[in-house]
Amino acid sequence: MRASLLQIDVNEGESVESRRVRVASLVREQAGADLVVLPELWTTGAFAYEGFGTEAEPLEGPTYEAMAKAASDAGVWLHAGSVPERDPDGPLYNTSLVFSPSGDLAAAYRKIHRFGFDKGEAVLMGAGRDLVTVRLPDTTLGLATCYDLRFPELFRGLVDAGAETLVIPAGWPERRRAHWTLLAQARAVENQAYVLACGTAGTHAGVPQAGHSIVVDPWGEVLAQAGPGEEVLTVEFDPGRVAVTRDQFPALKDRVLGLDPPRR
Repeated sequence: MRASLLQIDVNEGESVESRRVRVASLVREQAGADLVVLPELWTTGAFAYEGFGTEAEPLEGPTYEAMAKAASDAGVWLHAGSVPERDPDGPLYNTSLVFSPSGDLAAAYRKIHRFGFDKGEAVLMGAGRDLVTVRLPDTTLGLATCYDLRFPELFRGLVDAGAETLVIPAGWPERRRAHWTLLAQARAVENQAYVLACGTAGTHAGVPQAGHSIVVDPWGEVLAQAGPGEEVLTVEFDPGRVAVTRDQFPALKDRVLGLDPPRR
């Protein structure tokens, strides 16, 4: 498979609509890839909390429409990162969208773990409840978003649901970049799965972004990593290595906790 991670520079001098048009064009340029991945909240910026309410959109809003069209034009599977979704019957959500090469919505994932420690996203957005996987022709994606990366039990659940490639859009801050790389490799090793983690670049809401999007194989080896600025990170990987790795080193079969209720 060929995957392209679009590490978008989210800066305050560019309007949401201008960035949406620019990113749609970048997606179209990836024709020939099997999978394209965008970062978390690239329309507004993950730390631009004051804009969540004003920029929130319904699930099938302008970003949905632009990304569905771009996926169809390019003929790619598109993980369109996440958008601030306004549920007409509830709160805001940090919602990821995945489109098929025909432009149809294949999955939507509402971020389960909200960042902010009683402020920002943690109080402005509702929490998702459902684990989400997406079956592609050659692999099954498991969806997670940014802060989710710190919670390994979520990824165990995705693996139990059949995930082989873990896709993580993020707006990760530069000051914790070491954690970003470490956790991406840890999630790959412990789940014997590929990790495709796509972050934002630049500075928004005064928070420098980590960039350094990363692709890790099931043994924890870094296949590719971006730098700090806006960049298209393209990598080819063999989805069949997941099954081979799990067969050669069957650690997942030795799991004890979390499988059955404890004996009394």
